[in-house]
Amino acid sequence: MQTPHDVVAEMERTGVVAVVRADSSEQLIEVVAALHQGGLTCIEITMTTPNALEVIRAAGKEFKGKCVIGAGTVLDSETARAAILAGAEYVVSPILDLETIALCKRYGKAVIPGAFTPTEILRAWQAGADLVKVFPATKLGPEFFQDIRGPLPQVRLTPTGGVTLKNTGDFIRAGAVCVGVGGAMVTKKAVAEKDYATLTANAAAFLKAVADARTM
Repeated sequence: MQTPHDVVAEMERTGVVAVVRADSSEQLIEVVAALHQGGLTCIEITMTTPNALEVIRAAGKEFKGKCVIGAGTVLDSETARAAILAGAEYVVSPILDLETIALCKRYGKAVIPGAFTPTEILRAWQAGADLVKVFPATKLGPEFFQDIRGPLPQVRLTPTGGVTLKNTGDFIRAGAVCVGVGGAMVTKKAVAEKDYATLTANAAAFLKAVADARTM
């Protein structure tokens, strides 16, 4: 079992968390394998995916010691508990729910709640968030991260929603610990067509964008 510190350290090391959202749970293990082949180690399975708990459990066993599997789109503490019992090493939410944060701390799991305003961001951090997910980042952009880190330099932020290969470097340079990438990397077309080579290439491209941004 990895500690929350270990999980966040791995997210920071790679700089990318893959957000896997699909209409079907079929072939999702192959999707995770393709992303891992591209260099990714942090994979978030969203709870909106059919049979998400089974996928989390299967992926956790299949990629034990290779990938850190988490649960995304978690809206309440009951769902967070179910995901953790299925093997999720971290829990991500699009909203700020204090009971979910408290439950994850109780179970010793990393928790990344969503926030949109400075007040929500600080409240999430004070409640014990390991990272705060700025969502949807599409509407705010990298400049928002620079503005927030001025008065709140202690808060560790990650953007999700609208992160692309083009703006990944901008978010990293603006102070993001890592980026959460969904449809821009795990495209519906590639998943539907079982085009795992494209998923592998996409994963590698996002990792390179982060590495390049960190050297500038």
